Amino acid sequence: MKVTRPMLAAAGAAAVFALAGCGSGGDEKAAVPETATGSLEHLAAEVKCKPNMQTDADEIRQALCKNTDGKFVLATFATDRGQAEWLSGAKDYGGYYLVGRKWVAVGQEKTVTALQSTLGGTMEEGSAHMNPGGSHNNSGSHHG
Repeated sequence: MKVTRPMLAAAGAAAVFALAGCGSGGDEKAAVPETATGSLEHLAAEVKCKPNMQTDADEIRQALCKNTDGKFVLATFATDRGQAEWLSGAKDYGGYYLVGRKWVAVGQEKTVTALQSTLGGTMEEGSAHMNPGGSHNNSGSHHG
């Protein structure tokens, strides 16, 4: 079976929902280091997680990770275009994304914020309008 970008984006988005619970976001802002580069294994080692590989294809490598900061998805891409297309599809599902050059970490806001203190990168938030019943991106809309 050929792995297509829409399939990968859907898989990434499904992982976001599996990992994302409603949580309160912190307002702590630490100094952001220079954005890390390297293989999926190198990035995982930087944040002290043992990657559980989910996708190992030429265009994308994606793993589930867990460290003291929480659970997250770590993905690396062969090309900038592949990364951009994956992000475009995945962000429709909401969630929090830490974006570096040819890599993305996806998880709860507090987890992704903590990863940023080691990996650098740019924090991005997915679209809230695609989350039926309320967005996990707005902690004020969750009751429970």
